[in-house]
Amino acid sequence: MAEKSEIVAGVRAALVSVVVRGTAQEAEVSLDELERLLDTAGGVTVFKMLQNKEAPDVRTYLGSGKVAELAYYCARNEVSLVVFDCELTPSQIRNLEEALGDNVRVIDRSMLILDIFALHAASGEGKLQVELAQLKYTAPRLMGRGTELSRLGGGIGTRGPGESQLETDRRHLQRRIRMLEQALAEMTENRRTQRVARDRSGHAKVAIVGYTNAGKSTLLNYLTDAGILAENKLFATLDPTTRKCTLPGGETVLLTDTVGFIRNLPHHLIHAFRSTLDEAVYADLLLIVVDASDPEAGAQIEVTEALLRDLGAGDKPTVYVFNKCDLGAAAPGVVHGRENVLYVSAVTGQGIEALLLRIEQMLHAGSWRATFCIPNSKQGLLSGLYRNATVENVEYGTEAVTVTAVVDKRTWGPLREFDVDPPKEESEW
Repeated sequence: MAEKSEIVAGVRAALVSVVVRGTAQEAEVSLDELERLLDTAGGVTVFKMLQNKEAPDVRTYLGSGKVAELAYYCARNEVSLVVFDCELTPSQIRNLEEALGDNVRVIDRSMLILDIFALHAASGEGKLQVELAQLKYTAPRLMGRGTELSRLGGGIGTRGPGESQLETDRRHLQRRIRMLEQALAEMTENRRTQRVARDRSGHAKVAIVGYTNAGKSTLLNYLTDAGILAENKLFATLDPTTRKCTLPGGETVLLTDTVGFIRNLPHHLIHAFRSTLDEAVYADLLLIVVDASDPEAGAQIEVTEALLRDLGAGDKPTVYVFNKCDLGAAAPGVVHGRENVLYVSAVTGQGIEALLLRIEQMLHAGSWRATFCIPNSKQGLLSGLYRNATVENVEYGTEAVTVTAVVDKRTWGPLREFDVDPPKEESEW
């Protein structure tokens, strides 16, 4: 256990982990990430504690001796917050707080992430999503403290719904949850309508995904001058932002920045943010952005790929964008077996031109430019072209509409009779 003795500002916290499976090195990496999460939430790590144990203690997660040691170091270092790098049960939180004393609060990794989301949520939808996730996850853990809820003030682990809501009875909480779910369902429908409108625009959709703080927002800003917040903090961006981007050939695509991923992302957050995470599901192409300078880049890619599979977007065409290459490149083993790998710097612009060319190539893979002469009586076919192809030019005549579009085989099939110069061989497709 490494102890810090210097006086520090902010909430003084201890980080705790139990090595049950895996290795101590893996646990230390996860603790380092937890420290960055705490820093993002405004706290300061005073010391870390790591225990090797065959199975977590049912009552306190840590062994009794380690709990006593933790209480000693918390008192000695004026620590008022203990964060466990795991998911604790309500009874474990209650038992730990009783053992550590009245001046120490206990939260787990998920509660800390929820707190950061509450801190960074900017839009109305984002705030509702965070509140819903907090009520579903945090409220049951705090309700067990009974009258001691009056101790809750501000600070890490208490943002969002707040003290008054957590002091109400369970029926009120359930009513609030149902109201939030209804409001979010309406917003989800609005988001679906927006997606339909974007589909009709004929522009291809590219989603920027990846581990938190990999540089997704910085990349979107460089490509589109979006002007969105881009900080060296975890989860700086929660609300998806879509902007137009022009490719080298002149084609316009829609780029969407999405919320970052992280190890052990709380399931309630995944569910609450499903409508925004679905931007990846409905995209034509994914840009998985990776911090090339991070020694944990390989593990972060695996987390991202696993979450994308869970969302149903694991089979999307993908470009791996290793960002921050000006700070250092990832080890060759990280990219082994992965195709479409590019190195860029969203700060200096290095590799951006190659990235735009690769996006263009990927979007047009298996596609070609075709010109259709569609009789005016069948103009309804145009809606399908706008929805499934990239329409480049439309000319309305007295008897027919002439349309030039970039199509694939599936889109071209129903319109083949109107193609003025159809491909004669499959190799031409």
